[in-house]
Amino acid sequence: MTALEAVAVHLPPRIEPIEDVGARIGLTPRQLRLFRRFHGLDQVRLDPDGTLPDLLDAAVRALPELRGNEHRVRYLLHARGMPVVVPYPLNPLQELAERFGLSGATAFTVTQQACATSLLAVDLAGRLLADDGDPTALALVVAGEKTFTRDAQLVPDTSICAEASAACLVSLGGTRDRVVSYVVRQRPEFDGRLAEDPELLTRYQREYQPTMIETLQAAVDQAGLNLSEISLLLPHNVNQASWRMICRELDYPVERVVLDNVPAVGHSLAADAFVNLRTATTGGALRPGDHYLIAAAGIGATFSAMVLQH
Repeated sequence: MTALEAVAVHLPPRIEPIEDVGARIGLTPRQLRLFRRFHGLDQVRLDPDGTLPDLLDAAVRALPELRGNEHRVRYLLHARGMPVVVPYPLNPLQELAERFGLSGATAFTVTQQACATSLLAVDLAGRLLADDGDPTALALVVAGEKTFTRDAQLVPDTSICAEASAACLVSLGGTRDRVVSYVVRQRPEFDGRLAEDPELLTRYQREYQPTMIETLQAAVDQAGLNLSEISLLLPHNVNQASWRMICRELDYPVERVVLDNVPAVGHSLAADAFVNLRTATTGGALRPGDHYLIAAAGIGATFSAMVLQH
């Protein structure tokens, strides 16, 4: 059974109010009022002077469980929301592998599900380890990106993006944070540039909530549980309003949704799942044996949900 052995998170030290970001990327006062008053955004964590290798390096250095186990890492995966993050021929993942002594690991990037790719990477890591034949083998999943363009900084009418990063060790047969179910729903009819196609954006916004609800419920059903048995829901950090509406439809207590990082950190693309899990574990919100649900959505569009047992 796929398990998360350890999770580490890096939050860049620079905190910027959304108004400062909005001024740089040309948001109107009305758009900023929507983000702050309705969506619950306040500030984002950014590292304008740092590079992508700097972000990933900081997350891996915050993972002490990797020390002494580098030789066990068979796979190094970069889960990311953007298809292109550095100019050719730079390869930050290979640089990361060399820096941390992961010469025996096969390193590659997973991008196909945009901001939902972190859950795909965990599932794929588990499948690769199961086929590897070595029960002691590990996979290292990293997530984190630079918001180097306006498209990378903004989800139209939905969220403003941040630059938090994370690192996660994946194993087989672990005793904690075990994956119980994983469900993906893909809606390719929403593939396109939402910022330049108002009609497509309107249709996506209309279908977002029912598709996410169906995905969440399917993951809980696949796990053989009821929603009442889910101790915590870890969302992707696009905004607070959408999750409050989803909770009303599901009759799930919004107090059991980890929304703290929406105003405090911002939407960190594919890293949100790990950022929220770290918040939940360090804050004592999860007890041994608790089941929790991670949700994600990626433009394109992919909706995914994963149930784990702490």
